[in-house]
Amino acid sequence: MEAEVAQAPDRQISLTDPDARAMATNGKGTGLVGYNVQAAVDAEHHLVVAHEVTNQGYDRNQLTNMALQAKAATGADALTVLADRGYFSGVEILACEQAGVTPYVPRPLTSNAKADGRFGKQDFVYVAGEDAYRCPAGERLSWRMTTVENGMPCTATGTCPAAALARSSPSARRPRSGGSAAGSTRRSSRPCSEGSTASPAPCASDARPSSTSSGP
Repeated sequence: MEAEVAQAPDRQISLTDPDARAMATNGKGTGLVGYNVQAAVDAEHHLVVAHEVTNQGYDRNQLTNMALQAKAATGADALTVLADRGYFSGVEILACEQAGVTPYVPRPLTSNAKADGRFGKQDFVYVAGEDAYRCPAGERLSWRMTTVENGMPCTATGTCPAAALARSSPSARRPRSGGSAAGSTRRSSRPCSEGSTASPAPCASDARPSSTSSGP
């Protein structure tokens, strides 16, 4: 068996399913032996228009692949794709746009604010008409300064008294559904300068991953 493992291209052999492979999962130090199933679903009729089975435990390299398959299956000249944040990759987003696909993918949450009991970026809603942010307490954040960082304009805002007061309340530390839903659309792959706070209506496909285990 040791010799067979050494000769295998990826140095893996599954005794349960020869095609299954060990894949890392979200939990630290955990994994499973199985597959990662990709599916692109027509948002209007809820039909699976494309699917793929991989041995990679993550989805960030599959956005362009699934979008192009969905585009070919539907025969659409242009496609709008909605995907979860597990698909977020700058390289993949750029490749989609170059192929006539408009992707909407929320950025991964990398801040520890929620774990520390503080408000996160998703709790602050961008109001395009005012070019300002609204805090979870409903107050408008005050403008402080605008600068350029790595070629991108950045605006610094102050903390409003209402937000500080709301933060002291344990019940206010939970995410508010209204703020989270509106804020999540601004973290998509589209430029923030467009100022859109409305969730785009999908016109073709919705890529969703799922994992299946074939046993140890």
